[in-house]
Amino acid sequence: MKEEYQPEIQKQLFRKDKSKFSKYIELFVGKKSIWTLLKYELITLLFSNIPGAIGILLRNIFFPFLFKKVGKNVSFGRNLTLRHPHKISIDNDVVIDDNCMLDAKGIDNNGISIQSGTFIGRNSILTCKNGNIVIEKNVNIGFNSEIFSASNVVIGENTLIAAYVYVIGGDHKYNLADKPISEQGRVSKGITIGKNCWLGAKSLILDGVNVGNDSIIGAGAVVNQDIPPFSIAVGIPARVIKDRRTQE
Repeated sequence: MKEEYQPEIQKQLFRKDKSKFSKYIELFVGKKSIWTLLKYELITLLFSNIPGAIGILLRNIFFPFLFKKVGKNVSFGRNLTLRHPHKISIDNDVVIDDNCMLDAKGIDNNGISIQSGTFIGRNSILTCKNGNIVIEKNVNIGFNSEIFSASNVVIGENTLIAAYVYVIGGDHKYNLADKPISEQGRVSKGITIGKNCWLGAKSLILDGVNVGNDSIIGAGAVVNQDIPPFSIAVGIPARVIKDRRTQE
């Protein structure tokens, strides 16, 4: 289990001992280098919002210079938000649709790894608060979904994530009643979603949960405990109603 006591983002933004320029570099670019800053600014300014096939072509040429690694046949949609892109690795044959956020922010984390054959739907968010996210091969993430990590979140290969799904790999401490929750720190156990799973629309996976291989989570379910392999789980909180290997 990982515990964090570092200030929240809004507190960093309002610090008086640093300039706005320094805060911007720390939160968005992630490297204190003029060359890295210029590269980030120029590439995002010139190519982020160009429409059509020309825009995709130009982003495919220039966006790889921002990332730790980009494989072959990767397509970047319009208006992407990128934070600490030097800690983001993308394998071959990946599609990142319009208006997505890839946020690998952290002090000593590894960041985000997106393996081959993955599709990330429009308006979806992958965000770290000093955590790591691993998206394995052939994962499909529906539009308006969010994967958050304050420690480690792994999405197994061939997993289908429907629209508006939230995978929340972290929580706030709240045991002190005389202190604001925002000042009590963050705790994270991490989340593992197994291979060949299907997370239904608007389902919610809470911190500390392991979803077993080949499982199905029903639409709107709230998963707050481990789900065995080959399960079908529904409800709030989610409960297993069937084993996929049986007809019962």
